[in-house]
Amino acid sequence: MTAICVPDDAPPVLVNSAAWGELTKRAKVDYYDTLPGSEERLVERVGGAEVVLNIRSSVKFTERVFAACPRLRMVSVWGTGTDHVDLAAAARRGVTVANTPGVSATAVAEHTLALLLAAARRIPQMDAAVRRSEWARGHSTDLAGKTCGVIGLGAIGREFARLARGIGMRVIGWTMHPREVAGVEMVQLEELFRSSDVISLHLRLSEETRGFIGAAQLALMKPEAILVNTARGGMVEEAALREALGSGRIRAAALDVFAAEPLPADHAWREVPNVVLTPHCAGISPTVMEAGLRMAVENVWAFLEGRPRNLVGRVQL
Repeated sequence: MTAICVPDDAPPVLVNSAAWGELTKRAKVDYYDTLPGSEERLVERVGGAEVVLNIRSSVKFTERVFAACPRLRMVSVWGTGTDHVDLAAAARRGVTVANTPGVSATAVAEHTLALLLAAARRIPQMDAAVRRSEWARGHSTDLAGKTCGVIGLGAIGREFARLARGIGMRVIGWTMHPREVAGVEMVQLEELFRSSDVISLHLRLSEETRGFIGAAQLALMKPEAILVNTARGGMVEEAALREALGSGRIRAAALDVFAAEPLPADHAWREVPNVVLTPHCAGISPTVMEAGLRMAVENVWAFLEGRPRNLVGRVQL
């Protein structure tokens, strides 16, 4: 039987899914429900495996890891993002990398809209005020008729654009690889920053997109603008965003992703009043988790049967 390692199911999701039974029927599985915590420990866990089923993006598959695991032939990632995998090193070592594209697109787009509405309508602040027996009203922002700038028009970006149009917003867009999207007016990136009342980020994290939004981009935005990020924390310079929020350079932000996750107990974001925070959960619901885990396992079978699918290249934004 093929030797498969699950090095990082922490907190456990795979072992509680229907996909787990199918996996253990067909393969010898070396399973861990804690994070490795270091390259050395990761190598200890996966060194004898032919296939790795990767659950958490906090595990880094580096050049050193691939070099130390000569038996490894495939890494199947649960999720869309592969910024934690050195794809060039994988290619050099003959390791196939697959992910689960599109499986969470609707869920992430819905969560993005929920974050936007929460920030625009100041729902967390209103909730807290009511619980304090206060009755402050009249501080919300209407979105109908406003301009929504969508950066990145993959499956998630396109679905969010559709939802934004559904609440009456004009949608403009920019993406790394130009494409026509129904109902989206494509514009230059600087124009998007200058014209948008809302900016929602939907790119993949790569060397091209790390620090994509910093002080220069925030300076272009309208004072009443709202920034939403459900992509990856590394694409936004967090210190610059906090300064922009604190100084009133932009109105608000809504974040599901952060440079450090989980968010440390003493992190500065906890003290910023005009930001809505959620714990990198946009694409996580029981239905989406089960579908994604099943796809990650099925990607393994497809690879072993000589018909690999959902392969990830070095550049795919």
